[in-house]
Amino acid sequence: MLKLSEFDYPLPKELIAQYPLKKREEARLLTVNRKTGQITHGVFKDIIGFLKKNDLLLLNDTKVLHCRLMGKKTTGGRVEILLTRRLNGTTFSCLVQPSRTKTGEKILFASGSVIGTISSRGQISFKQADADQIYSFGIVPLPPYIKRAPEDLDTVYYQTVYAKNEGALASPTAGLHFTQEILKEIHDAGVNLGYVTLHVGLGTFRPVKCENITEHKMEPEFFSVPDPTIAALNKVKADKGRVIAVGTTSLRALETYVTGRKEGNTDLFIYPGYKFALVDCLLTNFHLPMTTLLMLVCAFGGKELMMKAYQEAIDHKYRFYSYGDAMLIV
Repeated sequence: MLKLSEFDYPLPKELIAQYPLKKREEARLLTVNRKTGQITHGVFKDIIGFLKKNDLLLLNDTKVLHCRLMGKKTTGGRVEILLTRRLNGTTFSCLVQPSRTKTGEKILFASGSVIGTISSRGQISFKQADADQIYSFGIVPLPPYIKRAPEDLDTVYYQTVYAKNEGALASPTAGLHFTQEILKEIHDAGVNLGYVTLHVGLGTFRPVKCENITEHKMEPEFFSVPDPTIAALNKVKADKGRVIAVGTTSLRALETYVTGRKEGNTDLFIYPGYKFALVDCLLTNFHLPMTTLLMLVCAFGGKELMMKAYQEAIDHKYRFYSYGDAMLIV
């Protein structure tokens, strides 16, 4: 049995990055070689040195919605609404803080110019016109371990430079280190670029609660592997190149595609023992203890080696989590 406690590790709070670096590409890069066990230290902008001609770099082009709304009850009490999904033209599923709201209760946003109605437990409705532009009234949904209010800089830095398809509740953070200049340099070096979409959902932050991790159920997230990417995948495999997934989300989309679906919802849960069918290398950030993200990384790189790499990152004071540094597993 794979125990939840096996994926725990102690992390000093001061290593949890609270702000992004001004220059994305100046993040540190820990590289781990699965065959030799070698761990090396570098800077992200030098990642091109680990890439080869005819490799295929797969990026998740999901775009983070400004889905966090700050509102007030008619009595004046503050309410925070996190829109999790649009259910139809006017109604959204949501999380409410504080949770004490009643069906039919009005919530005022944008100084009262937008009114939402709690339509049932976990749902809020708006007028059609307001629903269509509701995200323009929202703010960036920073993760709970970033202990500050969102600032203007987060609108830029909590989004990848290639974000295109709106729908994510959290950023695919492994991609945050890329700049357009680095992507051009990679492309000019003969490395192919491809895109998948996986809309990161709330499940990213939901804790695993069962001690036997195999009993955990993932929340479905929408993914899509478009035809140009499928063609690029076929070519790189024919050319015996490597598929490099940028982030756990890209990896899950690709490994779901292998099962015969190129679009839909995926609840693929990857933990040690999983046999990877498509992905050869993984670029990822450092993840929270006892999370499905860390379990995926341990499945890909080997649990013992990955926990050793994490300890190495802690010893060298790497920055952790969404705005933190990166790790490349080859």
